[in-house]
Amino acid sequence: MEARDIILRPVITEASTDRMDDKKYTFDVDLRANKNQIKNAVEAIFGVSVAKVNVMNVRGKEKRQGRFVGFTKKRRKAIVTLTNDSEEIKLFSEE
Repeated sequence: MEARDIILRPVITEASTDRMDDKKYTFDVDLRANKNQIKNAVEAIFGVSVAKVNVMNVRGKEKRQGRFVGFTKKRRKAIVTLTNDSEEIKLFSEE
């Protein structure tokens, strides 16, 4: 897998943007990716050095449409902590 196949998208929520001040960034990643692959992908895409990677599996929520019950898509979320001497990741364009 290539780096862009592992890192799917950044997670932009109120809690994740608060963590950005501590150099912790949250990404949705491929379900089959491990911590080493996630670390190498973030370093390759953004040009930063990663100190730590925490990974969690998020189960799909149960949803109903009338009498039919289904589940939303499950996903894998990674919280990447950068080293102190590393630059910040620019997720938003400042123009």
